[in-house]
Amino acid sequence: MLLDQTRLPAEETELVCTDVPALVGAIRTLAVRGAPLLGIAGAYGVALAAVRGYDVAEAAGLLEQARPTAVNLGYGVRRAAAAYWAALDEGAGQEQAGAAALAEARALHREDAEASGRMARFGLDLLEELIPGGGHRLLTHCNTGALVSGGEGTAFAVVLGAHREGRLRRLWVDETRPLLQGARLTAFEASRNGMPYSLLTDNAAGSLFAAGEVDAVLIGADRIAADGSVANKVGSYPLAVLAKYHHVPFIVVAPLTTVDLLTVDGASITVEQRSGREVTELTFSPRGAGGEEVGGVAVAPVGTQSYNPAFDITPPELVTAIVTEEGVISPVTGAGLAELCARSSQVTIS
Repeated sequence: MLLDQTRLPAEETELVCTDVPALVGAIRTLAVRGAPLLGIAGAYGVALAAVRGYDVAEAAGLLEQARPTAVNLGYGVRRAAAAYWAALDEGAGQEQAGAAALAEARALHREDAEASGRMARFGLDLLEELIPGGGHRLLTHCNTGALVSGGEGTAFAVVLGAHREGRLRRLWVDETRPLLQGARLTAFEASRNGMPYSLLTDNAAGSLFAAGEVDAVLIGADRIAADGSVANKVGSYPLAVLAKYHHVPFIVVAPLTTVDLLTVDGASITVEQRSGREVTELTFSPRGAGGEEVGGVAVAPVGTQSYNPAFDITPPELVTAIVTEEGVISPVTGAGLAELCARSSQVTIS
């Protein structure tokens, strides 16, 4: 059972996925989204297949390919599948192996919640170091709160911590076109938590920097390559360039499960290309009441070609710091990332 994020903020609707194809559909339509949560969903999907007696290898393949850029999805799938196969190798029956996969999914869920809290603390300490005295004016892009996590999120968890400590002066929320995850989801979470926040169009960010109204940018990540390159929601890279020019810290907050040491650099990251209809039509939900794909209001002439990457890549030299549950990497280098990962088992497995 999932909260259908395509319905927010107008409706809080639960989506029940009774089989793996339904879960794959929910992932592809962004009913469930956000790197850490995709890992959790993928693990539960494998457990669902195992418990129901489906072909686990086939289910794992379908889930892992549902969204190619988000490395956490594959991590969660492989971790639950490994627990399933290990149980079978040890002589367990189908029911016991399914229970092992489910236990592993629950463990990942719990670990992600714990990681969220630790990232928030490291992030708050870093903000105090970079911007002493509080009164922070923080800019976010896309959505990085509880809707993407087993806990309170990644970058948003840091913002929430600043708010609770009385250190948040203003949260600037990029609307995040074309699917408006900032406007629909981050503003929803900010409102729920009583934060002082303002929504801006993505193309207004430059004027905000020029006016000196941004103290730091905090974003999440869908994949971090071995050299420290960061794949995140499209629009993140332009913010990094703006931040560099205006001498504003650009901080990435992500669990170590988002690090992919098998991907050498940013050029090696597969960037998901989404339907052009998300650009040529104004629609807040890609799903109809029965789960079918629906159209929106046309904002471009029929036949217009579009370019709609889901993510862009920010090179490490534009990133001030990467905050993880195991500590902060700054400056961001491949060696620093590898050293931090070596202290933890929570890195992408092949």
